[in-house]
Amino acid sequence: MSAPATLDIRDLVTGTGAFGPSEIVGLMGQLGSDPASHRDLRIAVKEIEGQSDRSPAASVRLGVGQYLLGRWKDSLQTLKSADGGALALYFQARCHLALGMASDATEHLAHAQESFTAAQKAGYDPTACGVGVAEAQRLAGHVKEAEKTLAKVAATAESSADYWAEKAASGADSGLPLADTIAALEKALALDSSHPAALFAMGVINDRVGNDDEAKVCYERAVKRYPTSVGALLNLGILYEDRDDFLHAQQCYKRILQVYPDHPRARLFLKDSSASGNLQLDDQEQKQRDRLEHVLALPVTDFELSVRSRNCLQKMGIHTLGDLARTTEAEILESKNFGETSLVEIKDMLATKGLSLGQLAAAVAAEETAIEPVEPSADEQEVHSLPITELSLSVRARKCTTKLGIMTIGELVRRTAEDLMECKNFGVTSLNEVREKLTERGLKLRGD
Repeated sequence: MSAPATLDIRDLVTGTGAFGPSEIVGLMGQLGSDPASHRDLRIAVKEIEGQSDRSPAASVRLGVGQYLLGRWKDSLQTLKSADGGALALYFQARCHLALGMASDATEHLAHAQESFTAAQKAGYDPTACGVGVAEAQRLAGHVKEAEKTLAKVAATAESSADYWAEKAASGADSGLPLADTIAALEKALALDSSHPAALFAMGVINDRVGNDDEAKVCYERAVKRYPTSVGALLNLGILYEDRDDFLHAQQCYKRILQVYPDHPRARLFLKDSSASGNLQLDDQEQKQRDRLEHVLALPVTDFELSVRSRNCLQKMGIHTLGDLARTTEAEILESKNFGETSLVEIKDMLATKGLSLGQLAAAVAAEETAIEPVEPSADEQEVHSLPITELSLSVRARKCTTKLGIMTIGELVRRTAEDLMECKNFGVTSLNEVREKLTERGLKLRGD
């Protein structure tokens, strides 16, 4: 079987040749397999945008191009001034659907249903339009209506990947057994191995049962198709972070912010990922840390000290340079017979190794600060015994609590914010989420 011919994207989008559903499918396929084609599409879109006397047909091409780039608001505006044909109406519906999913705006979902119905009346494929209406209904919370709509197109939808993907989504929302949901998704992927919605759903299923490798593969395949799912980019970014691949994680969040500059989760995740990436030690930093640990472990007996200084340190239980660095000057001077002469001697000794008295004293004080435990009431004990899953945490927060071995709410509230932040990839966003979930139940982290 020969490979599909490479499309001239700029000619396809800016030219006057055929531009219908089959050409757009080919365009989407090339965007998923050839990263360089994204640049060609952006150039073509910019070229048409610069035309002062754009024809209605050119507006259709421009609107579809903007839609594929994820510029849904621009696309919607462009398509409304197009030729009013079936293709323009169909992609207006797709724009409304995308905007409804991204902003949870029910008015967009209602407009999507209207536009899909209008597109079908204008001659667009009835199965594609019916599936679109069902998706809008499901996203608006009308799952039963969505299932009825799918049933109407079932007879002609056997070969539609969109149909099987939506059937899986609607079935999952209505309590369809997981095996049936997976079977529907597998049918969708058999028809279109790059179907973004089916791949995203498969990724989520694998993610929930801990199959991170399989989930990552699904999300990576899903985000190659344009326009890309925001959910797939967020989840993929989290999985990259779990592998300390902060560069690729940040690329996922930046792709979201290119379309939604104020997307709250993408902004916070990018901030957390950037901070976590900056905290990773390179080889040189690790060598410096190892050297410091070695120096701190050196015994004071390795250095030439006066008998008086040596005896005073021994009485204070100071055996290493690390012990000295954790001891303040005031504490040293409190020792009997330890005067200014001995103090200068100790300081000079530490200076030869780049250390100073009391350098690590603040860290010791923080470690030794204890908080008296408070015995929970009977009602609180009941809540404390609940599994951590009762808090409905996000994927990122849930994975971090699992890594820390936190299985119940009680185990969580016995941890401090600092304890949680020590877990790799547990940033400010996850910490705030945990605090909010606990506040809903009248609880707090230890030390809050």
